Amino acid sequence: MNIGRIRLPHEVSASIVAFATVFLLLSPLNLPTWAIFITWAGTFMQGGPSIANAISMVTATTTGAGFAVVAVLLNRETGTMFGTGEFAQTLALGVVIFFVNGTLLATGRLKPFALIPAMFFGFASTFATYFGGFGYDAGNLGAAFLSAAAMCALGPLAATLGLRLMFAPQAAPEPEQQQKTEEVTASVSEAPA
Repeated sequence: MNIGRIRLPHEVSASIVAFATVFLLLSPLNLPTWAIFITWAGTFMQGGPSIANAISMVTATTTGAGFAVVAVLLNRETGTMFGTGEFAQTLALGVVIFFVNGTLLATGRLKPFALIPAMFFGFASTFATYFGGFGYDAGNLGAAFLSAAAMCALGPLAATLGLRLMFAPQAAPEPEQQQKTEEVTASVSEAPA
């Protein structure tokens, strides 16, 4: 009997972690906390928190953030190649997105970058940070990259913390229960195949 073990519902534990992230929005940080929630959810879509899932998520989101930087830089250089009108600049942006998107997807064929949806998480988070005026230096592309990549990297950690807060530490098995478990394990391993 485990009287005294507290088990928080996941709704409560996850909300505690979410509450803590809100303070990252304050000046001077002004960080895009929504990126944490995108990769937090993405971590559970991968099957849940693990070191392997965190590594693949962080690798992919950082790569996607890098592609967003390339897209912005290319658009700065080629944005008026068809003219200065709205349609001409939109067409130029479309050409940039076509090539950057194709390259991002082709990069996803390489095993370390195979988590393609997460590359789009990083890409979109960087765009939203830069064009939305977020990050520790609003309007600075490098700051937008670092801010978005850092927030995306915190998602798997937030997923882990939410689960850690949810469950109380496991109590040591009672001697009688442990003996029954050992007997069942021994009988299963001795059973003919």
